[in-house]
Amino acid sequence: MFKLDERRENGKELRNVVVDSLMDLMNKNDKVIALDADLAGASNFNRIKSAHGKSFIDVGISEANMIGVSAGLSLTGYTPYVHTFAPFVARRALDQVYMSGAYSKNTINIYGSDPGFNAGFNGGTHTSYEDVAIMRSIPETIVCDPADAVQMEWIIKEFSNLGQGIHYVRGNRKSVRNVYAENSSFEIGKGNLLYEGSDLLIIATGQLVSEAIDVHDELSKIGISSDVVDMFTIKPLDTDLLLERAKNKRGIVTIENHNIIGGLGSAVSEVMAEKMVGVPLLRVGNEDYFGQVGTPDYLQQAYGLTSKQILSKVKKHFSF
Repeated sequence: MFKLDERRENGKELRNVVVDSLMDLMNKNDKVIALDADLAGASNFNRIKSAHGKSFIDVGISEANMIGVSAGLSLTGYTPYVHTFAPFVARRALDQVYMSGAYSKNTINIYGSDPGFNAGFNGGTHTSYEDVAIMRSIPETIVCDPADAVQMEWIIKEFSNLGQGIHYVRGNRKSVRNVYAENSSFEIGKGNLLYEGSDLLIIATGQLVSEAIDVHDELSKIGISSDVVDMFTIKPLDTDLLLERAKNKRGIVTIENHNIIGGLGSAVSEVMAEKMVGVPLLRVGNEDYFGQVGTPDYLQQAYGLTSKQILSKVKKHFSF
């Protein structure tokens, strides 16, 4: 089970968490293989090349080919993990992910890095605010957005146990604030109830779970009690937890580093509409804009995704 890290300090860089987790898997299973598309320096996959040279392939700037190679490896009994920036796998290599991967019943584990405002100075061409929407629309996929390094490690290792399918995890390459204590464990398809409250249900994903906790703390100072749920698995969505915690709430808030169209907010609203949950919903995320150039901190503020901005939106929407 999970336990919260009350210090809320930055953890390990997520790219190093991915690399360390993969090398742990490789030490136990010689069928685990890592692929990168000319970003091994940026992802630190060069460390895998040095330690496990026979278990690493750099395909160059050829993302579609990387997915095709991964499909072939899957067919021959390997467990491939691939990395590139989120837009390059979700957009550029989409047909290969769909046809060679999902449709053909192959197993490909995908780490799409620097989603949303984390693209930074790489700018709009390298920004993905739509990767979750794309990946969750492919049949039988699993789509995850970890809150921190602890959860990322668990997800990377858990992917190796899932068997056939496209398993997608997005995440910053750099460090983010820890939410969970070391050695916490989770369950794919199950959200984590971090705090319980009676007024609002706040559902967040990815590194914005930390911002959601900040919002929870600030709301409590003005007498507003809120649940905080880390919905780290966006597909399959934990509908049971959503419906249970929505009961008798004054409102629901979703928070994500993604377009409000097609991501967590859409997934939650689909369930609410289908189950006729009559609770007001505020979706906080990118409001249908393209990416731009800037530091991640600047971009997070530009898209209204800091805890202070989110708090303001919540207060205004629900008239607190």
